[in-house]
Amino acid sequence: MNAPLQRNGFRPAYLKLLGAGDLAARVEAAHRHLGDCDLCARYCRVNRRQTVNGAVCRTGEWAVVASFGAHHGEEECLRGTRGSGTIFFTWCNLRCVFCQNWDISQKGAGFEMKARALADIMLELQAEGCHNINLVSPSHVVAQVIAAVDDAARRGLRLPLVYNTGGYDSPEALALLDGIVDIYMPDMKYGSSEIARKYSKVRNYVEVNRVAVKEMHRQVGDLVLDERGVAQRGLLFRHLVLPGNLAGTDGVLRFLAEEVSPDSYLNLMDQYRPCHRAGEYPEIARPPTAAEYRAARRTAQAYGLTRLDSRPGRFAMRV
Repeated sequence: MNAPLQRNGFRPAYLKLLGAGDLAARVEAAHRHLGDCDLCARYCRVNRRQTVNGAVCRTGEWAVVASFGAHHGEEECLRGTRGSGTIFFTWCNLRCVFCQNWDISQKGAGFEMKARALADIMLELQAEGCHNINLVSPSHVVAQVIAAVDDAARRGLRLPLVYNTGGYDSPEALALLDGIVDIYMPDMKYGSSEIARKYSKVRNYVEVNRVAVKEMHRQVGDLVLDERGVAQRGLLFRHLVLPGNLAGTDGVLRFLAEEVSPDSYLNLMDQYRPCHRAGEYPEIARPPTAAEYRAARRTAQAYGLTRLDSRPGRFAMRV
């Protein structure tokens, strides 16, 4: 199926809230949630305005940023010709044993930033010509992001907002983001919560993840591209193929096709490599084979998922 195109007068969703005077109210509501935090599906209930003790994300009232810049390695529809304006947040609400960015997600490399400084980054990325603002691992900084978007939008931010998440998001957080996020890009990491518990140290991942992606789809629908093929609004999924089919790819893809949308835009990723603590688990201490990745592609095709990201991968010439 041809991708839907949007050619005329794109305006990011948050401008409607800003114009109605409702964006500031979201900032205040999200900040209140920090006092008894339910802004990810961990439900730590820590008062993050006062302490990080007991918070799995180890993040207090201000976001911590590891790096930012124009990223040319993201999905084709995000990077376009000028790059995706990525902001990498420090810490994470998952504890993946194979994380490729473990120094950021689990060691805390980065700098604390208030809302104005985070808004400045967004405006700088816009000035550089980036196609979007791509928030990487934002689940634990929802309140901080909303405050920064409010500030940046008042000063001229007009780019689509990409919520690039590990997929363990709470309904409370998604309700706050409704009408703010233009493009949701969740991981669907696993088809089994038992496997998720083993490798990402989190409970009920599949149940939480599937409720979350359905809500994301309700908010923004299938991914819409402009005439250049650059994403403007909608849902984009990532699924990383693990060796031995440990990610439960069949179940994930069946759910996408049957319970979300057969027109879902999917990046079926082949770049898994053993990182961080993966060597402690012999079954994931190797990359997937070309045959394993080909099987995943065939599964996607069997379920009618044809909107697959086309960037070259490890096995691009062999699949």
